[in-house]
Amino acid sequence: MSTQPTKIKTGVIGVGSLGQWHARIYSEMPDVELVGVYDADRKRAQEIAERYHTRAFASIAELTAAADALNVVVPTDKHREVAGQIIAQGRHVLVEKPIAASTAEAEELVALAQEHNVILQVGHVERFNPVLTAINPAKQKAHYIEALRIAPYPPPRFGLLPRGTEVSVILDLMIHDLEIILHLVQSKVVDIRAVGVPVLSKSEDIANVRLRFENGCIANVTASRISTEKQRKIRVFLDDSYVSLDYQEQTGKILRKKLLGISQEQIPIHKGEPLALELRSFVDCIRSRANPLVSGAHGAEALKLAVAICQSIRQGPT
Repeated sequence: MSTQPTKIKTGVIGVGSLGQWHARIYSEMPDVELVGVYDADRKRAQEIAERYHTRAFASIAELTAAADALNVVVPTDKHREVAGQIIAQGRHVLVEKPIAASTAEAEELVALAQEHNVILQVGHVERFNPVLTAINPAKQKAHYIEALRIAPYPPPRFGLLPRGTEVSVILDLMIHDLEIILHLVQSKVVDIRAVGVPVLSKSEDIANVRLRFENGCIANVTASRISTEKQRKIRVFLDDSYVSLDYQEQTGKILRKKLLGISQEQIPIHKGEPLALELRSFVDCIRSRANPLVSGAHGAEALKLAVAICQSIRQGPT
């Protein structure tokens, strides 16, 4: 006679424009119990709790005590404080990207998770986008990469900065591509050439960086949050082929060198919701005690590169 696995009790801290979808996905998982949500805006917390038939908690501490695992979807400058207090209580954590506001804070969270023997996953959701299955970095060497991630400026919020603008566009948007590129290249960055300017924020709203890796790979990465449209694309030149992927449309094509020219074919991709795949993976890692696809260490490494790019921009050409 088969028995159903014990449901993992989850909670979501921060149920704004992104956190609400974390709550929705957990509410739909058959092996998960969404025990509650918390938000600094009590009215918003109650609204989301009612929508997904759960409870709005009055404090982070109370929600932490009731859950096995929590998702931290609050502004970046609060990640260390909130995720740290959860980990210290022995709870598993998925913290949205970037892992923290500084490399020191990121390293503290990684060390804290190791000390308390809990899963720490970072929300680099693009790693769960089905289009990435088209490239196997263990078998295919990347020689040149182009990544483009642009979006309109976030809408205003009463009493708060527009979402994500508490940090540079490099930490807000570009960091997705930086983490993916580190995963694809698997080599040390040896040179950074970057430019960027603030337009509507106090930090960079548009930026471009050229990265050179120890193994010879070059990556050119552009991010903007002041565009009139939204695009998320990457092109990767491999030994004998060129792969073009569109994260947003979940489509891709591959061009191969042939004896008599170049062939082109569409990449068959089983479309899916990356955030649902990310949360599913987090729950599975808790059950199996496996290492997350994007661990705290991976998130810290991506942040370290993002911070180095910001520093390069602000120091100017050398």
